[in-house]
Amino acid sequence: MTPVIQSLRIDLFSVFMLLGWVQGFILAYFFLSHFTKNRLPNLFLGILILGMSLVICDVWLGYTNLMFHLIWLNDATEPVNLLLAPMAYLYIKASVTNRTEKVTWLHFLPFVIYFLYMCVLVYPQSNAYKYHTYIDSFHPELPKMPYTYYGKRWMFFLKGHINDFTFVSLVAYNFATFIFLKRAFQAKGLPLFTREKNALSWYRDLYLQLLVLVLTFILVRTTFPHDLGDHIIAAFIVLIIYVTGFSVLRKSLFFQENNVRSPKKYEKSSLTEEIQSNTLKKLEDIMLTEKPFLDAGFSLPMLAKKLGISTHHLSQILNEELGQNFFDFLAGYRIREAQLLLKSEDSHFIKIEEIGQMVGYNSKSSFNTAFRRITGKTPSEYKKSALK
Repeated sequence: MTPVIQSLRIDLFSVFMLLGWVQGFILAYFFLSHFTKNRLPNLFLGILILGMSLVICDVWLGYTNLMFHLIWLNDATEPVNLLLAPMAYLYIKASVTNRTEKVTWLHFLPFVIYFLYMCVLVYPQSNAYKYHTYIDSFHPELPKMPYTYYGKRWMFFLKGHINDFTFVSLVAYNFATFIFLKRAFQAKGLPLFTREKNALSWYRDLYLQLLVLVLTFILVRTTFPHDLGDHIIAAFIVLIIYVTGFSVLRKSLFFQENNVRSPKKYEKSSLTEEIQSNTLKKLEDIMLTEKPFLDAGFSLPMLAKKLGISTHHLSQILNEELGQNFFDFLAGYRIREAQLLLKSEDSHFIKIEEIGQMVGYNSKSSFNTAFRRITGKTPSEYKKSALK
């Protein structure tokens, strides 16, 4: 019996997916090529986007019917399904904490086990077997072709439940990411879904995109038989890649005004990546535990002395890593502390001017100016909305 080959299908979804996985491969190369020991999050993000691109490419081949001509590739990317959620979790956690766990390799274990399983049982199978599994998923209306395969039926249990394993992985890691981000926001005195832009906003937004991906996965799997709705899941993954690419372009130095003839501000600095990394960790610990910013006379030299580094190096770290000068950095902590006081029922009787003094401001006007600049509201407006 001769295998039936469907004609090529080109429509909006196919073009959308094509552009998505091509851009994904470019982005993945960008992040992976900028991976170093001190920039480990780039590795996790690069693997995540590369995995997304491979999944989209696989679905694109099936959707456009090109898989008929490359049938040996059918289901080749299935192990990648178990890699996406762990990489998103590791990227967010490593970026926020600036460190990685000793057991990070355990997150790769499901992928490795399933990949080895596919190498032994599925990849070496005949093209007739792969043709059967392809039309069973994408073209159930086509007549089945006789085929043979090696192995017992029970050996295909894992492959038959790959969608279930993918769902469990997505849900488990999304929940773990939610718990981690919630604690990270609480450590900064902010609610998880605050409208205030801060260093954690990007990671929270990425988590929300992945959460919608889980919901899309559930909806498609319960609505469409076989794999007929995979192009919808792939289209949403393409959207995530587009958003990531847009964010990278927006932050690119190419679009920032720069005089190439003028020397960089910190070009001759002796600051090393190790000192920078250690200082950032120590900086956050000091600001959250000791709260030196509550002192109205707190200054850059005082903070540098606490950290055991020069004021020049501290200024460089604030500028390059946090994108702030010392006064903006200080204001951020003071205003967050003021927000906690304004929302607290225990301090609702305290005058706003006194709250400003409690968080380090000597004058009501400077407190109001800084508060409005960061939150978009005056302290009194914020207090009223918080009480409501």
